[in-house]
Amino acid sequence: MHKSALILSLALAVSVSLGGCAAMHRVDSDVSTYSQWPAERKPASYAFERLPSQQMRVAHQQAVEDDARAAIEAAGFTPAADPAHADVSVQLGARVVGVDRILYDDPFWWHAGLYRWRGPYRYSAGFGSSAFGTRWVEPLSYELEVMLLLRDRQSGQALYEAHASTSSTAPTFGSVMPALFEAALKDFPNGGVNPRRVSVELGAR
Repeated sequence: MHKSALILSLALAVSVSLGGCAAMHRVDSDVSTYSQWPAERKPASYAFERLPSQQMRVAHQQAVEDDARAAIEAAGFTPAADPAHADVSVQLGARVVGVDRILYDDPFWWHAGLYRWRGPYRYSAGFGSSAFGTRWVEPLSYELEVMLLLRDRQSGQALYEAHASTSSTAPTFGSVMPALFEAALKDFPNGGVNPRRVSVELGAR
């Protein structure tokens, strides 16, 4: 293929993937929530709970918790002075997957996804999973996902589960991850149609 045609194909692939984060002013995500939150129960104190595998990656898990904190507190929760006496425990998961879009991933080439590479990148830790991929070039797009689970601290009963995912062409996720957690908790304590599209304006956060 002529060099200029190949460059055009790659440019089109990049422009298509911009839909996940509209020029980084808004994050549009797919959200699914599952609620067993009692109607009469009010949000109270919370504490993060780390799985054994997450305790092995303290700095990473701390970054995930920092990204989620504002959304949790916006939903009405307050940090527990003593985690042992928190009203609810919060488990978190987050991951980023790099995706290379190349010639054979173009709709002109059947959109079959041939030679498409997918692999975990930094921030890849979905409830304790740990994997890192190596790659000669930086991927052209990223798939981002967060997960949140609220449990009653005393009984261990799962009360609220939420997932949110989006895509981005930007290799920096400093504003996207907090927006995903915000989207995941936007309808708390209600459930909803799953999945559904939720938009978060970055300038409003």
